[in-house]
Amino acid sequence: MGTPMANYAAARRAGGFLFVSGVVAVNPARKAVVQAYEDLPPQAREQLRGIGYDTGQMTVDLYEAPAVAQSWFVLDRIRQLAHEHGAQMQDAVKLVQYFRDLRHYPFYNRVRTLFYGDQPPASTVVEVARFMPSDLALIEVEATIHLG
Repeated sequence: MGTPMANYAAARRAGGFLFVSGVVAVNPARKAVVQAYEDLPPQAREQLRGIGYDTGQMTVDLYEAPAVAQSWFVLDRIRQLAHEHGAQMQDAVKLVQYFRDLRHYPFYNRVRTLFYGDQPPASTVVEVARFMPSDLALIEVEATIHLG
């Protein structure tokens, strides 16, 4: 499911840990940043509807969709990388979450419950308005996953 946008490893195993590089919501097939619910697979949209997103109301969805869709995409990519290395999302011990604007954090936080329930890993949240790889990228997440 996609390779890094630059010359770096998407993830690297060291001992009993997997260190996942910062993941942004870039669709590798289109080489475009995810911006809408339509950019996600049907099962993602169904999950998001279950927590009150992807409402079908244009004015609501236009405002929420970029941050919500990117949140789901990024966390799903981390889940894929964990599975490729024999781990589960619950094996993540630390997330570092970067936001272009901290006002996107509440959207991300609700989406994160789809992946971690009410027990997310230890977390750091940082606002980095000028250091995202694209002006359209709102969220970047790196993870440390215990491989047991």
